[in-house]
Amino acid sequence: MVKSILTKKEPEKRLLARITRTGGRGNLGRITVRHRGGGARKLYRKVTFGQVQLGQKGRVSSFEYDPGRNAWIMLVEYQDGSKYYMLAPHGIQVGDEIVCDEKADVRPGNRMRLKNIPSGEQVHNIELIPGRGGVLVRAAGNSAKVNAHEGKYAQLVFPSSEIRKVLGESFASIGIVSNPEFKYARVKNAGRARLKGRRPHVRGSAMNAADHPHGGGEGRTPIGLKYPKTPWGKPTLGVKTRRAKKWTNTFILARRKKKRKK
Repeated sequence: MVKSILTKKEPEKRLLARITRTGGRGNLGRITVRHRGGGARKLYRKVTFGQVQLGQKGRVSSFEYDPGRNAWIMLVEYQDGSKYYMLAPHGIQVGDEIVCDEKADVRPGNRMRLKNIPSGEQVHNIELIPGRGGVLVRAAGNSAKVNAHEGKYAQLVFPSSEIRKVLGESFASIGIVSNPEFKYARVKNAGRARLKGRRPHVRGSAMNAADHPHGGGEGRTPIGLKYPKTPWGKPTLGVKTRRAKKWTNTFILARRKKKRKK
């Protein structure tokens, strides 16, 4: 990851919040998400995913690291003195101006309605329900492509190769999400993983039979099942969990293609 582009400054205090860490435990104190706990202390950045200051130009004053996500964030200042953290697109620079409006120039960082974005453009931070803020394509280096416009919908090709219809009234940001080199990053040692709040992951086949369906046996025993199971006996690894009659199925034009292992 190229961190040299980040601005050397303290984060904006008004846009920070402290969140109580759960350690993977629910309200009863029991572990609900395994292999979580510890980690370095961090503050949550209040990132704005929706629309602010419609029609007003904002200036990018800094690029910053966000411990809660893999993409960089940018601090945008407006003429009235207000400041917002937003997802930084790839290629934008400190001092550039961005705008959020019904229709705007097709430049990285600008935000507008999907119906006004030309076919073939790459977009990110896409709204699914107009006015609710962006919920799709927010990870580092990701982008969706505007494939076509059909009536009140826009057809988008997502990073998963899924093709889906999204309302043209929904807003989206132009460009690719910043920090595309993140996919090459590796957690080099166990200490780095612990600083991220990840505890050791124990294989089921290394456990006793009472603790996991894969456990038990003498020596290096296979799992003894047709397919892998979770510690609670549910099928895992490749099992479809999406409901067959989900109401949003009508908006999916092509399912994502399963990637073959090299």
